[in-house]
Amino acid sequence: MTEDRAIDVVVFDVLGTMVDEPGGLRAAVREAVPEGDEPTVTGLVTVWQDHVEHEQRSIEKGSRLYANSETLDREAAERVADRAGLTDRGAIERLATAAQRLAPWDDAPAGLVRLARRFPVLGLSNAGRRTLLRLNAHADLRWHLALSAEDARAYKPAPDVYRLALDAAGCPAERVLMVAAHAWDLRGAQAVGMRTAHVRRPVGDPPRTSDTFDWQVGGLAELAAVLTSP
Repeated sequence: MTEDRAIDVVVFDVLGTMVDEPGGLRAAVREAVPEGDEPTVTGLVTVWQDHVEHEQRSIEKGSRLYANSETLDREAAERVADRAGLTDRGAIERLATAAQRLAPWDDAPAGLVRLARRFPVLGLSNAGRRTLLRLNAHADLRWHLALSAEDARAYKPAPDVYRLALDAAGCPAERVLMVAAHAWDLRGAQAVGMRTAHVRRPVGDPPRTSDTFDWQVGGLAELAAVLTSP
């Protein structure tokens, strides 16, 4: 690795990058609505995702006051329940906390441990503090520090969220690497001067031809090899 690409701290997105967020949400909807066929489940997942995305953008634009991910997930669960005719409060409550039980990608726990032997590793997630705590435990993600966008009262790609990681890193932005499966997330990190690495996942937001990320890798093993090579 050339000196101008030297990295001191590695920061990871969590939802979608380290854990299978869409797959976990689909499984939770299927559990809550076991009689639903695949098109029904797909439609209900879309209801959930559309609500969360819309509300995050409303917060970004200032048309809604900040609400953490637990609040948005609970609202989304209620919308799914209304659409599906689900009235069991226990089932709705479990659905609302689905983000706490997302499965890690196969390479995530071991890849994180490998990189943590060489670098301070931080999680930086749009998940609220309580969700992030329980998700990290469930998925066995062992960070040196896990940061929630809730502390910035914003959602990525708002610059203040990335500045949480930069403040914690305590070094110049160009020596901090943001790792994500979402190109939009990496563009946000670039905007505050961070280095960037895109990790391919079955879900996520692939780079455009115009994107200029420092690295594009197929998984965390490949990323670790790149970052730890002489």
